[in-house]
Amino acid sequence: AAAALLLGCYGLALASGVQDQAEQFFRSGHTNNWAVLVCTSRFWFNYRHVANTLSVYRSVKRLGIPDSHIVLMLADDMACNPRNPKPATVFSHKNMELNVYGDDVEVDYRSYEVTVENFLRVLTGRIPPSTPRSKRLLSDDRSNILIYMTGHGGNGFLKFQDSEEITNVELADAFEQMWQKRRYNELLFIIDTCQGASMYERFYSPNIMALASSQVGEDSLSHQPDLGIGVHLMDRYTFYVLEFLEEIHPASQTNMNDLFQVCPKSLCVSTPGHRTDLFQRDPQNVLITDFFGSVRKVEITTETISLDSDLVGFESKLPKDELATEPLKYAEQLPVAQIIHQKPKQKDWHPPGGFILGLWALIIMVFFKTYGIKHMKHIF
Repeated sequence: AAAALLLGCYGLALASGVQDQAEQFFRSGHTNNWAVLVCTSRFWFNYRHVANTLSVYRSVKRLGIPDSHIVLMLADDMACNPRNPKPATVFSHKNMELNVYGDDVEVDYRSYEVTVENFLRVLTGRIPPSTPRSKRLLSDDRSNILIYMTGHGGNGFLKFQDSEEITNVELADAFEQMWQKRRYNELLFIIDTCQGASMYERFYSPNIMALASSQVGEDSLSHQPDLGIGVHLMDRYTFYVLEFLEEIHPASQTNMNDLFQVCPKSLCVSTPGHRTDLFQRDPQNVLITDFFGSVRKVEITTETISLDSDLVGFESKLPKDELATEPLKYAEQLPVAQIIHQKPKQKDWHPPGGFILGLWALIIMVFFKTYGIKHMKHIF
């Protein structure tokens, strides 16, 4: 009986020690990252908005956030648009070196699924039970969430597909619901649209940091026109944000104050803004990877852990094709920092329509002017 009592006391002490270690392990309150990336514009002339969103998507995947933690919403499919001269591609630079569409893009909401209602339902978790896991934001009170939006907007609103709009009040209320339902630990909101700063003026929930490409009364301008595609490839603000993110790696110590300085007015033409009064931490102490990367906490131990014999041989029993992993497609591409300094490629020149016919007409006119109609008989 005494031995059993000692064994029980030892078990309770061990359990208490494990609990204390676990509490210390998770004391930061941040254990996982999510991203909600939204393009709200349709039609070919809004190509740049899709490229904006896919560029951010590429960056967060490169820094470690998996597709299972990314909700990607694209209002139009530019890669399959019949006007696209290079099908199945979306480029963010005129050198055509960086295909941000890639080979493994997972679009969760596309075309007419991108609506204000669906966006708000994703944020607040008020979605039908039949909704698949890939279309859900399964965050919790330990999640850091990046929300990126781009499209056409105005003072206090952002348009969705030229048919409806979301206001800054609706967005602020959605974030408050998220906070009340403990759906985030910290939230970073970035918007690239005209008068973008007006969209975060009504925020009132804690732990939110917001950035915008332009102040109230200013337009957010496009960048990188391409004559072959016939449209601009990106917006200025997102272009320079992407260039900044290409220098970030998972162990970078770059902080949010560096992100605030990414696109000064001399480059963006508009005046980017940010809001940090709702955020509890000093932006200088907030790493870029706290939102754009994927956090995986580990604890190093020198103790030897004995595994169950059934688990040791489990991996060897798996077929080889199940053990194979798919290579990272995005990692094989050149970084943007190298691409933007390259000289544009020489494009193949083709005569415009009717050029050959016009040239022959010119030759005939010169012939008539020189020899007259009486020499036509020598030709025939």
